[in-house]
Amino acid sequence: MSFKFENLIIWQKSMDLGEDMNLLAKSFPKEEIYNLSSQLRRASDSVALNISEGSILQSGPEYRKFLGYSIRSLAEVVTCLYKAKRRNYMTEENFKNQYKNCFNLMNMTIAFRNKIK
Repeated sequence: MSFKFENLIIWQKSMDLGEDMNLLAKSFPKEEIYNLSSQLRRASDSVALNISEGSILQSGPEYRKFLGYSIRSLAEVVTCLYKAKRRNYMTEENFKNQYKNCFNLMNMTIAFRNKIK
């Protein structure tokens, strides 16, 4: 027995993203705990939360709206990654890897949203 969203690759990848961003945020300086660390965690968790919340809706347009929230949260995660890179909280290599993951997940989510009527 499982919820239908658990079978979605975009949900599975967004769950991984949330854990990756949580680990990254833990490496930030203490002065960021209520700022960038918190924002990065909340934005990355919001991606999976909106995918799952939208999946229980019967209406296609409503589900599309929640997928849009996930896409916007991904854009927020990318901006947090840029902030972290600019503040030297992460390496260039780590930034590129995480950016690529976000880019791929965003494209997958947009494609999935476009298939929903």
